[in-house]
Amino acid sequence: QVQLVESGGGLVQPGDSLRLSCVGSGITSDLSTIAWFRQVPGKEREGVAAIIRGDGSTTVANSVADRFFISRNTAKNTVYLNMNNLKPEDTAVYYCAMKYGPQLYLMPEKYPHWGQGTQVTVSS
Repeated sequence: QVQLVESGGGLVQPGDSLRLSCVGSGITSDLSTIAWFRQVPGKEREGVAAIIRGDGSTTVANSVADRFFISRNTAKNTVYLNMNNLKPEDTAVYYCAMKYGPQLYLMPEKYPHWGQGTQVTVSS
């Protein structure tokens, strides 16, 4: 059974950096993809970044590509979302998700496994 647990959210000021962590368990193949999404109330879930667990290939949404990057530590079964120069519009609940198969989709409907989310609030 796949389980994903996010952590690292919190309240930060504009311009700060934050690193979110997603610890996965029960994942049985390196040919799998872990992605980060975010959602604010009343809006659709937005894909932020994705990484292939095995070879580390990544993709990042154009809207945050100059500030966010995704990385992994396979020994710790952890995927990170590194966020720099945070802005108030980055405020959202951030989720990690997983699917089997090495495709760097940023569409939430492609991912059957989800964590519970972690709140990120950017405010002065």
